[in-house]
Amino acid sequence: MEVKAEHRYAKISAFKVREVTREIQGLPAEQALEIVRLIPKKAARLIGKVLASAIANAENNNNSENKTLRAEHLVVKEAIAGEGPTLKRMHTRARGGGARINKRTAHIKITLTEAEPIAEKPVKPKGKKKDKPKTSPKPRRKRPRTSPPPHRPLWRRSRKRASSRPRRPMPPANRFPRASTPRR
Repeated sequence: MEVKAEHRYAKISAFKVREVTREIQGLPAEQALEIVRLIPKKAARLIGKVLASAIANAENNNNSENKTLRAEHLVVKEAIAGEGPTLKRMHTRARGGGARINKRTAHIKITLTEAEPIAEKPVKPKGKKKDKPKTSPKPRRKRPRTSPPPHRPLWRRSRKRASSRPRRPMPPANRFPRASTPRR
């Protein structure tokens, strides 16, 4: 059975919320709640509230056939942070201009499902690794150095091509003389 909880129009960017939702996806609900409490971010605080709400919904709202869901048996099936509407604001800038400020919102949705308690698997002892005989690496072959083509000497290769257009003459140094000021 699936249990859902969501927080709509949360005043935080969905990009920031997704960082935390990725961490809790697929974890048991109680473990996810502990992880979220240890993360020092606003998004983690909001997700913690939604997760606690989903756990409470599972325990209280789903009493069909005297079957109550316990937090120990719940797993985070999906934690989604979708984008909500963006509030557009203006910020004044220089020379009478303006810049737009996007105040983003997010919709946080968490879905929990009932899962069987997973018994820990017995750890198999690992077998001994077989020692492989070590071989020395093959020596690298040196490439023969290619000589430059006969029509272009080596010292010419790295230089730029001379343009066919003649260079502009430099302006005279005293073209804009300074105003003469008396020395002190």
